[in-house]
Amino acid sequence: MLRELKTFIAVTRYGTFAAAGMHIGLTQSAVSAQMRNLEQALGIRLFDRTGRQAILNAAGQRALPMAREMLELFQRMAVSDDVSEFRGELKIGAVATVQTGLLPQALLRLRQQAPLLEAKLVPGVSLDLLSQVDTGEVDLALLIKPPFDLPKELSVQVVRKEPFVLIVPSNLEGDDPLQLLADHPHVRYDRNSFGGRLVTRFLREQQIEVKVALELDELEAIVKMVECGLGVSLLPLAGLWLERSMKVRVVELGELTFYREIVLLQRYSQRTQPIQQLFAGCLTPIDPDQC
Repeated sequence: MLRELKTFIAVTRYGTFAAAGMHIGLTQSAVSAQMRNLEQALGIRLFDRTGRQAILNAAGQRALPMAREMLELFQRMAVSDDVSEFRGELKIGAVATVQTGLLPQALLRLRQQAPLLEAKLVPGVSLDLLSQVDTGEVDLALLIKPPFDLPKELSVQVVRKEPFVLIVPSNLEGDDPLQLLADHPHVRYDRNSFGGRLVTRFLREQQIEVKVALELDELEAIVKMVECGLGVSLLPLAGLWLERSMKVRVVELGELTFYREIVLLQRYSQRTQPIQQLFAGCLTPIDPDQC
């Protein structure tokens, strides 16, 4: 019945049997058959089926957290007390800059301590990864700390603080970040992203109206746009561009410096599990020079 519970959770996330099947590798008919088996075993209906939508009814809403708990309990049964004997798969969500920054060394430490454990990287943006942790699709995720309160079922641990700086074309003169922002076009960090919302708040607090030349979410692309002379940009001091010879100049914000926090997000009920604790211990601690 475990596979039916996994499929049930997938249906609740994606809204239709077809969409759930596409994401978990089943046909729509197979998903339908599993949901019929689950409902027959429980003796209740879980969904109000309206057209293509599969909407949880009251019984389904009550069953969902219990289904997640049952899967978590089953996963605990497979965990050995000896970390070197840990087996199975650990699904780790990560935003782009974590994939090339914090994560590689953490995964190396993890492999050294638990060589039988298979780590699977799930890339994504912070909002999507948050949702996938919440639904149990990934075991944990490294993402930008959300600018809003999280459900009590989720645990957040800050693992790194990244200061924002102003980057400008290398041939652009001036050291006053506020004046540079006011006088030159702005290559804007996507204001819908968690990091971009921090930039929006900073500009509002400093009462600066910027002239937006372009808006995007990829840090490496933002740096390239600034390098080509398209404008200036506020972005966190993170990413592969720091390791390359880019034709940009970094202007620090001094007393106005604000930070993007990278957090380890997991379900509260799983944070004390040996594998999750092992991974958390493999992460590099917060750099005190960045605090």
